[in-house]
Amino acid sequence: MKKHKKEIILEGVKSFLIIIAALLIIRTFFIGNFRIPTSSMYPTLQIGDRLLANMLIYKIRKPVRGEVVIFKYPLDPKRDFVKRLIGLPGERVLIKDGRIYINGKVVKNPLINCRYYYEMGEYGVKKEVEVPPHSYYVLGDNSFNSKDSRYWGFVPEKYLLGKALFIYWPPWRMGIIR
Repeated sequence: MKKHKKEIILEGVKSFLIIIAALLIIRTFFIGNFRIPTSSMYPTLQIGDRLLANMLIYKIRKPVRGEVVIFKYPLDPKRDFVKRLIGLPGERVLIKDGRIYINGKVVKNPLINCRYYYEMGEYGVKKEVEVPPHSYYVLGDNSFNSKDSRYWGFVPEKYLLGKALFIYWPPWRMGIIR
């Protein structure tokens, strides 16, 4: 009888360790957990929001304009940033009169054209700039309080970490990120 209890306990411990290992693998390679420290993405994301991100999606498909992306900050790759994807490789970007122009035409994406974009910074402001191959142009939704591609240029494709999916904290802000 004692041996039977030992086997049950041992099986329980094995199961627990397998679950922990699986969660660590999922957390490391598939689902990212991030905290928002600034107001640069307000109102989409607010200071203190905690979110989950799909870390696998950009290994399967290319990013899409309008998505909220998480990436390594080009000037300090140890830091992670969250911004909205605006310009794709090879496109020409211009910010003028509060609007985003891609290849000379106003962007019609409702996730982008519902905001006013301030003409601050050096890249794509008052003068069109071309997004280099394997790079992206990103902006904060709160462009007055955002240091983004207008200031430091482009996000290399290799720095993309994932797509922001879901706010899980605080509970009253819980929901899908658009």
